[in-house]
Amino acid sequence: MRPIADVAKDLGVDPTHLEPYGLYKAKVALKALNGRPSQGRLILVSAITPTPAGEGKTTCSVGLAQGLGLLGVKTAVALREPSLGPYLGMKGGGTGGGCSQVVPADDVNLHFTGDIHAVSAAHNLLAAVVDNHLHHGNPLGLDSRRVLWRRVVDMNDRALRDIVIGLGGHREGVPRETGFDIAAASEVMAILCLADGIHDLKQRLGRIVIGFRSDGSAVEAADLKVVGAMAVLLRDALKPNLVQTTEGVPAFVHGGPFANIAHGTNSITATRMALAHADAVVTEAGFAFELGAEKFFDINCRYGGFAPCCTVLVATLRALKMHGGVPLAQVGAPDPGAVSRGLANLEKHVENIRKFEQRCVVAINHFPGDTEDEIAVVRDHADVLGIEAVVAKPFSEGGEGCRALAEKVWAVARRSRPYFKPLYEWSEPIEKKIFTIASEMYG
Repeated sequence: MRPIADVAKDLGVDPTHLEPYGLYKAKVALKALNGRPSQGRLILVSAITPTPAGEGKTTCSVGLAQGLGLLGVKTAVALREPSLGPYLGMKGGGTGGGCSQVVPADDVNLHFTGDIHAVSAAHNLLAAVVDNHLHHGNPLGLDSRRVLWRRVVDMNDRALRDIVIGLGGHREGVPRETGFDIAAASEVMAILCLADGIHDLKQRLGRIVIGFRSDGSAVEAADLKVVGAMAVLLRDALKPNLVQTTEGVPAFVHGGPFANIAHGTNSITATRMALAHADAVVTEAGFAFELGAEKFFDINCRYGGFAPCCTVLVATLRALKMHGGVPLAQVGAPDPGAVSRGLANLEKHVENIRKFEQRCVVAINHFPGDTEDEIAVVRDHADVLGIEAVVAKPFSEGGEGCRALAEKVWAVARRSRPYFKPLYEWSEPIEKKIFTIASEMYG
């Protein structure tokens, strides 16, 4: 690994804006954005519908960034930071794999710079104040049966999902049912990743609905006068983290909201920071295109004021075979017919990408057992769809294994303007937005 000061220097980050956390990771001060307009071309990496066979968005994102670097393009990658729960559970790490990882991987996968712990502390401070308010007379009239705000811990712990608190007598609070969620699922995490500075952060925190009164009216965090204390806990967590890939490409890793309950992408600030310092920025959206990428376009891009020039759709032959009806235990066996049957899933995602008027390149994330006949099935179908499918080997060969993909993607990104067509208008009623997403993305 290179010293993080050298990585920052390559990007043109002023040394006075760098806040090192040891030799290989650092935070970048928000003032590093001052006077630096967006100059980069944004490239979004998404995927077909996830399967247990794996798709490899993060590995492909890192590999693509490294491939662009080999082409001489000043590149950065912007990614979410992993949660401890999945890392110590069945899913494992969230830093990519093989020759295409974000490093130092152990640091990033574990406590990193403490951002997720700061989110937990701010979230649980609000929870403690809620229960303290109930205990001391409840002047806001909050209905203890309708408190929405649970607690969080950055761990998979099913025993804490549903609990009863306030037991032990009148001095120990008001007994009520509640529970714990995982820290990445906190609304505070989602807010942190959408916030544009400390003032905007405080405004968003203040609007958190923590529960309802008996008449149905909402009680917000601002009503409890706790927002300032929460913001203090999140002050440093607002700053994006800078690390690097296995080949020394700068990597902004910041924020980790889940895509199935929030918007599933790294912070807006990290993307802006990358766009202000690099010519090409690779970022990814959680889960498949219809979920994470839809939110990336309709939420992140619109709040952030940026847009991709190209969308990369990651697929594996193993996952396509599962979509074609093959059990997980048999996906390693050659089966061009199953790949062909599974292409209906890929085709739907390409259709969805086009609804945002995005240019698309398919990345076939290569596994050792893949055959040329199976690859040809995907390439031929991509030709029919009017797009290109390129084999990428980020895990085994790093940037060199993604050079061909990088060439195709950069050719598209250079000649495409940053643009997308929103799926819905923000002014529309929430019911209409839900109907639009359900019918257009899943119909």
